[in-house]
Amino acid sequence: MISHGKEVKVFAGNSNLTLAQDICRNLSRPLGKADVKQFADGECSISIQEPVRGADVFIVQSTCKPVNDNLMELLIMIDAMKRASAGRITAVMPYFGYARQDRKTRSRDPISAKLVANLLTAAGADRVLTMDLHAGQIQGFFDIPVDNLLGGHLFVNHYVEMFGKGNEDVMVVSPDVGSVARARSFAQKLDMNMAIVDKRRERANQSEVMNIIGNVEGKSVILLDDMVDTAGSLCGAAKALIERGNAKEVYACATHGVLSGPAIDRINDSYIKELLLLDTIPYPADKPACDKIRYLSVGGIFAEAIERIYEELSISSLFD
Repeated sequence: MISHGKEVKVFAGNSNLTLAQDICRNLSRPLGKADVKQFADGECSISIQEPVRGADVFIVQSTCKPVNDNLMELLIMIDAMKRASAGRITAVMPYFGYARQDRKTRSRDPISAKLVANLLTAAGADRVLTMDLHAGQIQGFFDIPVDNLLGGHLFVNHYVEMFGKGNEDVMVVSPDVGSVARARSFAQKLDMNMAIVDKRRERANQSEVMNIIGNVEGKSVILLDDMVDTAGSLCGAAKALIERGNAKEVYACATHGVLSGPAIDRINDSYIKELLLLDTIPYPADKPACDKIRYLSVGGIFAEAIERIYEELSISSLFD
C-alpha cells in the first residue's frame, strides 16, 4: 500500500524545461502548473497554480548555469510545496551543482556540496534523485535518502551499436587517474581493454605532460568522463592519444555537458571526432552550434525512477 501521497505530480524550474517535459511524456502525465519568474530586482517569484496537498511531488531542476539562480528556484519551490502540504517532496537534480567542492583541498576552503545538502534538507526536501555525482561520497552529506542514477549504460548501448561488444580494435580511456574506476567499469561492460592518460606538471610554469598508460596505437578510443566544463582536460587527453599514443581516432562521452568558457572552440579544434553527452544540462543558449556534439536523453530513466519511488519499488537496477 502506498502510504505517502495520493498521486504523482511533476513540476519544473527554468533550468531544463525540455527534460522535465520529456520525463512527463514518459510518465504519461502533464507537467505541473507553476509560474517560475523573477521580480524586477532579480529575486525568485514562485507561484504554484494547482493543489498539491497530499501529493508525491517531484521538482525537476538541474543546478547548472546560472547556478545560484537555479539553486534558489529549487529551494523556494521546495518551500512552496512544503507550505502547501505536499505529501512528500523529491528534488530531482539531473545535474548537482557545487559537487566538485566536496572536500577541503587547501586551508580555509569551503565544502560547498555539504552546504547545498543542508540547504535542500532545511528547505523541506524529503529525498533527492540525481545522476552521476562528481563524488559518490556526497550522498553521505545528506540525512535524507539520495538516489544517484548512473548514465553509463546509455553510452554502453550506443557504443555497442557502433562498434559491437568486445571489439579488440577499440579501447576505453580514462582522461585522468581520478576517473579510472568509472572507466574500468565502463570497459568491463563493453568487454574492451582500457588505457589511462596520466597528466603531470614536471616543473613550474611548464605545460602539463601527458603520458599514456597502455598501448592505443592504431586503435579507436573512447574517452569517458563525468562532466565536460571548459573541455581543457578532455581535449588535451585527445591530443595526447593521437600525437603521443598514435591512436586511430578519438570519441568522447560525458554525463554532464557544462560547456563553460572556451569549451566549444576547444572541442571544434580538437582531435575528438564525436562528443556524446546526456541532456542533464541543456546546450548553452549563448554558444554557437557544434557539429561534434550529440545528446542522449535521460528522460526515460528518470521517469522510471520516479515511478518506482512513488510505488515504493526498488530502483537498484537503474544504478547499473
